[in-house]
Amino acid sequence: MNKKSTTLLVAALLLGLGLGVLLARQGGPALEASASAHDHAEAESGHAEDEHGEGGHGESAGGEKGHEEEEGAIALSQEQIDLAGIELASVGPRQLQRTLSLPGEIRFDEDRTAHMVPRAAGVVESVAVVLGQQVKAGDLLAVIASPQISEQRSELAASQRRLELARSTYQREKDLWQEGISAEQDYLQARQALQEAEIAQANARQKISALSGTTVLAGGNRYELRAPFAGQIVEKHLVPGEVVNETSAAFTLSDLSRVWATFGVAPRDLGKVRSGMPVNIVASELGEQVEGRISHVGSLLGEQTRTASVRVTLDNPRGAWRPGLFVAVQVPTETFAAALSVPDQAIQTLEEQSTVFVRTDEGFVAQPVELGASANGYVEVRKGLQVGQQVAAAGSFVLKSELGKASAEHAH
Repeated sequence: MNKKSTTLLVAALLLGLGLGVLLARQGGPALEASASAHDHAEAESGHAEDEHGEGGHGESAGGEKGHEEEEGAIALSQEQIDLAGIELASVGPRQLQRTLSLPGEIRFDEDRTAHMVPRAAGVVESVAVVLGQQVKAGDLLAVIASPQISEQRSELAASQRRLELARSTYQREKDLWQEGISAEQDYLQARQALQEAEIAQANARQKISALSGTTVLAGGNRYELRAPFAGQIVEKHLVPGEVVNETSAAFTLSDLSRVWATFGVAPRDLGKVRSGMPVNIVASELGEQVEGRISHVGSLLGEQTRTASVRVTLDNPRGAWRPGLFVAVQVPTETFAAALSVPDQAIQTLEEQSTVFVRTDEGFVAQPVELGASANGYVEVRKGLQVGQQVAAAGSFVLKSELGKASAEHAH
């Protein structure tokens, strides 16, 4: 190896040694930082895993605690129960009565409904009422001008004058006959004329009196239609200027303070109904229920329905029972003893299941039940309750609402 080659080899070795030292000096801190960061990350990860393990354990404990709570329970203090207006009822035996539920309809009381028509042909001058208006007995409804009224008044006046003349002639002929001045035949003719005049006047008065009742004669050729009793104008067919006659419908007036509930009864069930029997009338659309008594049981069967018409007379002071309203008529049939019963108000529906809220030390708990027959505001409970338990009656819907809120918050 010559001197030049040796010198190049030594230079290459020295350069490689220098680069190695330089790289070692620069890479040491980076490696230390990387190792430190790695150790720190492992520590962080371990700490997080510890925390996650503890948190998972806590959630598991909480879930177990939630499962331990009774499902459907509502915690309420006595003060909260009082403020919510929740009333309690005891579960116990009761005599209940089975009922036969039949469809019915509210109708006008036909004994207190008048279909008014004009008493004489003519032209409507004025109408004093509007549809739906409440009127009192004797109130003016309409004024009608009629030529027939003029004719009848003229006839009455003429008959009155003929009667006065016939009476005067009769008295004169009677005096002359008694004095022997006039013949008896003249006296008899005068008496016959007087009798005919009296008959003519009576006929004229009867024609005028035929307009009485709901009609009052006014001046000239006019007469007035007036309300025969207090009620409501449920139909109105007159307007000023309209030509009417004795067959024209004018008004329908009905006293809605009393209505009829009518329903049909099949022949197989006719033995279960009788006049004077108490029944319940239920309007589910209004949430209304009232007790009435059967006032009439029809003697004939309908040609199409083949049922006997039965009616119940109902007082209607608030006007809630409107004609045309469909109702259910509950007819009692037989009485039986229910081992367990609760008020109808205690029954709520949760997830398509009949449920009651049973009183507990902490508040209430929802209890599914199996129901039987219902009557007189109570319902038979076949399964789900025991004698002596307290359940929420009035205000139980508040508990249903609270339970629904709790379920929604839990799902959220």
